[in-house]
Amino acid sequence: MPKNKSHSGSRKRFKVTGSGKVLRERAGIRHYNEHKSSRVTRRLTGNAEMAPGDAKKIKKLLGK
Repeated sequence: MPKNKSHSGSRKRFKVTGSGKVLRERAGIRHYNEHKSSRVTRRLTGNAEMAPGDAKKIKKLLGK
């Protein structure tokens, strides 16, 4: 039986922690940041945890 391949797009966008949580980047920080307030850009930095229902789908795509 062949090996399962993980979804390459998901592999670039999501990370699974050691405890099994799925982390994602926040949306809205890629471009047009000069028009956004500093408060907004600070709020959008860092990683966020996926919702449980979505995390289940992502783990399936990643082969976890």
